[in-house]
Amino acid sequence: MKFIVKLFPEIMVKGTAVKKKMVSQLHDNLRTLLLRVNKDIQTKRFWDKIEVQTDDQYLEAVRRILTQTPGVEQVLEVIQLQAGKDLEAIADKVAEVACPWIEGKTFVVRARRSGTHEFSSYEAERFIGGVLFEKGNPAGVDLHNPQVKVELEIHQNELNIVTAKRAGLGGYPMGTQGALLSLMSGGFDSTIASYLTMKRGLKTHFVFFNLGGAAHEIGVKQVALYLWSQFGASHRVSFVTVPFEEVVGEIFRSTHESYMGVTLKRLMLMASERVAKEMGIDALVTGESVAQVSSQTLRNLAVIDNVTNMLVLRPLATMNKPEIMAMADQIGTRHFAESMPEFCGVISKNPVTNASFERMKKEAARFDYSVLDRAVADAVTIPVDKIVEDVAESAYVEVLQQVPENTVVIDIRSEAERKARPLEDVELITMPFHELNKQFSKLDQTKNYLLYCEKGVMSQLHAQYLKDKGFENVKVYRPV
Repeated sequence: MKFIVKLFPEIMVKGTAVKKKMVSQLHDNLRTLLLRVNKDIQTKRFWDKIEVQTDDQYLEAVRRILTQTPGVEQVLEVIQLQAGKDLEAIADKVAEVACPWIEGKTFVVRARRSGTHEFSSYEAERFIGGVLFEKGNPAGVDLHNPQVKVELEIHQNELNIVTAKRAGLGGYPMGTQGALLSLMSGGFDSTIASYLTMKRGLKTHFVFFNLGGAAHEIGVKQVALYLWSQFGASHRVSFVTVPFEEVVGEIFRSTHESYMGVTLKRLMLMASERVAKEMGIDALVTGESVAQVSSQTLRNLAVIDNVTNMLVLRPLATMNKPEIMAMADQIGTRHFAESMPEFCGVISKNPVTNASFERMKKEAARFDYSVLDRAVADAVTIPVDKIVEDVAESAYVEVLQQVPENTVVIDIRSEAERKARPLEDVELITMPFHELNKQFSKLDQTKNYLLYCEKGVMSQLHAQYLKDKGFENVKVYRPV
């Protein structure tokens, strides 16, 4: 199977040097990702497109990569034939493939021609359409609303007949727009904000502020791993965990309750700025949306931003919650957000919605910043691609490779994952992870249970969460 990768339109309007650099970067990114599937997958770079050739056994993996890599506008799946430059020979080749498509249906032919030929694209469309009408058995020709559109690309002696068209992610190629640090909580907003920066071609690292709770940290790591593996795996990025329990304690000691929420956000920005500078990063991104909660009014956002000189991007600033949740459905992160263990260490009573810069200065003066210094100094950084190993080594929950007696395996993967790689030879219950926390208590509690997922991260998260709720009959299953 051959794929033709069409470039994001904003790449095509760049100057020659910039466009060449971006196309080269996109080609390198695709090569990096495709080599992980199979080293024999072939790619070829042109000034306005990239072509990919693969065996049928790798089709699904290649489709996923091509449609989820930033910089790709559209992916065409084509049948490639050598037909020469004679229009009659080209038409005969098209008829062999397309006549079954137009049986009893209206159709139109659309052709794009490049290279040197004795006919124009319009002439090719008319002639090939006539041949199809004669050799096939169509209901007729409809130039405006056909049931079948026969699309062709003719380049010199090469004929490409389009069999499918798939939308790409758009945006710029990863590696051309710089890097930033995303403040990640694992909920809807920070996850979508991170996705949007990755989609734009920004190399997105993650920083998580642990307010107390191993399960929450594992959950956020899982979301970061998912985003990276789906949309940014051509480049290596980092996940930084900053311990913030003492910082929260100091906020309670030093800050008026109405300013606690704003203070926490300011301290997170301060810590993020320091981490970013150590990493050589010039910008931060957050998931805040104007006026969704008290800390996100325009005045409060201004007071929060006043604590840093670093650029802070807010891609969701003008989006509402239904739009954000719809996007989470689209990219597959909704269930992560809905099942994320919550831990809110600072809940303001009667939170200020129109914070005063002068009052904030007084509140900030009472805070002991040596606590923040220690938190940043104790931050732990790991590559995102090492998250699975990191979670496994942490051993929050016992991991078994065999299933003991009186023990049932609960497969918490999605239906698609289960069908693609079924788990066999064990007593099994299927229960998606986003239902587990509500349904587990209804199971027979005289039995023991092993949670199973593909990489072991979500099973660790939810086993820990269930243990925190008092269930001691749950462990993790990771067969050899």
